[in-house]
Amino acid sequence: MIKIKIIALGRLKEKYLREACDEYIKRLGGFAKTEIIELEPTRLGENPSQAEINHALLSEAETIKKKIGDASTIIVMCIEGKMYSSEELHKELDKRINSGDGSFVFIIGSSYGLHPEIKALADIKLSFSPMTFPHQLFRVMLLEQVYRSFKIGEGAKYHK
Repeated sequence: MIKIKIIALGRLKEKYLREACDEYIKRLGGFAKTEIIELEPTRLGENPSQAEINHALLSEAETIKKKIGDASTIIVMCIEGKMYSSEELHKELDKRINSGDGSFVFIIGSSYGLHPEIKALADIKLSFSPMTFPHQLFRVMLLEQVYRSFKIGEGAKYHK
């Protein structure tokens, strides 16, 4: 079975967002074993210096690397990543699945992003938009798009 792991900095606080994530994880159950790993972001003061931010990102990178495991495909979510349509994302994931890559790790950084070490590990750098989204909402959006990708593969009406 296909494995999907989402490593996310930060915890979902709002009940409605947790419920939305749970719903998409349930829907994905027919296609993939899905796991979400929540990591604590490094706490920074009100106006951190760039050095403090860099140190925090490096600390987070070390924690992230320990959780990646043996994924075939690492996908980092970053603003400078490539923007895919839903159909293009489906084609990219499907191509990798058909070539034997059955394990995906999506990485969502903290509010300061991801350290370059993590971005360098990426097989795919993915951006949903040049807009900024709340990290908690973004997790729901990512799960929905992964689910949509599988539904596109089925030819289901969900995508229309």
